[in-house]
Amino acid sequence: MPQSSPAQERIKVLWLIKGLGPGGAEQLLLLSAKVADHDAFDYRVAFIRPDKTHLIPEFQALGLHPTRLGSQHTGRLGWLADLRSLLADVDVLHSHSPVLASVARLLTLTLPPRKRPARVATEHNEWTSHRLPTRLANGITGLLDAHSWAVSEQVLATMWRVRRKRCEVLIHGIDTEHVVHTRPRAEVRAELGVPDDAVLSITVANLRRNKDYPNLLRAAKTALAREPRLRFIAVGQGPLEAEIRALHAELGLGDRFQLLGYRRDIPDLMAAADFFTLGSAHEGLPVAIMEAFAEGLPVVATTVGGVPGQVMHGKHGLLAPPHDDQALAEVLVQLASDDADRAKMAAAARVRAKDFDIRRAVTEQQRWYRSLTG
Repeated sequence: MPQSSPAQERIKVLWLIKGLGPGGAEQLLLLSAKVADHDAFDYRVAFIRPDKTHLIPEFQALGLHPTRLGSQHTGRLGWLADLRSLLADVDVLHSHSPVLASVARLLTLTLPPRKRPARVATEHNEWTSHRLPTRLANGITGLLDAHSWAVSEQVLATMWRVRRKRCEVLIHGIDTEHVVHTRPRAEVRAELGVPDDAVLSITVANLRRNKDYPNLLRAAKTALAREPRLRFIAVGQGPLEAEIRALHAELGLGDRFQLLGYRRDIPDLMAAADFFTLGSAHEGLPVAIMEAFAEGLPVVATTVGGVPGQVMHGKHGLLAPPHDDQALAEVLVQLASDDADRAKMAAAARVRAKDFDIRRAVTEQQRWYRSLTG
């Protein structure tokens, strides 16, 4: 990391997020931290979920030391005092969670005017995926923000019209210059028990309702019966693990569909795969699809959120409507059974990856930070 200027000369920015687990928004924040201008900006990170700490070591390696709000010693509402204290010492509040954003915006009003940070926010998910109380709180308090970004046109379209007036679409991305592999493809496939001639699909998605694993598992059962070379692996953890594993057993998928849980070696696993699959019911702009493109993986996915804007059907992969496991199975079989078509899509995916450079998004956000504190 470049040598930083004295802290008092830098613009102090607080990134506020629910947790630091392996989710898409959390990964975007980590990627942003890797390419941000730390000479001009003093970044702080705060979160509230004590069970979502997976990425803390990676932030610490960048010189950032995330603050968990609240503790067992401060009581149920102690995190509010912690957050208010942080807000009083920053120039910009950048929220990445609608619930926390709603609370933080109101807390800034309790500070003296000269102590109030400028407020901005990123909307990572379609508003229709939020519960009604969350939509109401985020929609109303968001009027206090100076600016906001939606990660896709589809996310923007689901926002209240009054909120869209000060919101723009900002396509985020990945660090396209640094994709690191530590093990050869053949070694990873051997560890997984995947034959050399198998066509391997990888899914990277937490075990949550919006990812619709039941849709994917049922589609996989149909596809496996039609394409004997097909195999699946899925990386992710979450509150629905027991439910999803029970359905996996009920469908008799066995080791042809492996649920791997949380893994840190996702680039190696992707490099061992032949294409990427996502069967979601709701999405914002999936980081995992960008990572798949960087690995040269075609994508099979549902037409939700920002996915159709990322994946051109027939060029970078194949799309199916959500909640339709038979349609998803059809495109899975189509891609797995056509080696030549899959190779063409893989080449197109690598080219497409160049459009998703996180540096562009971070540069635009930093431009706003400067203008709001000038």
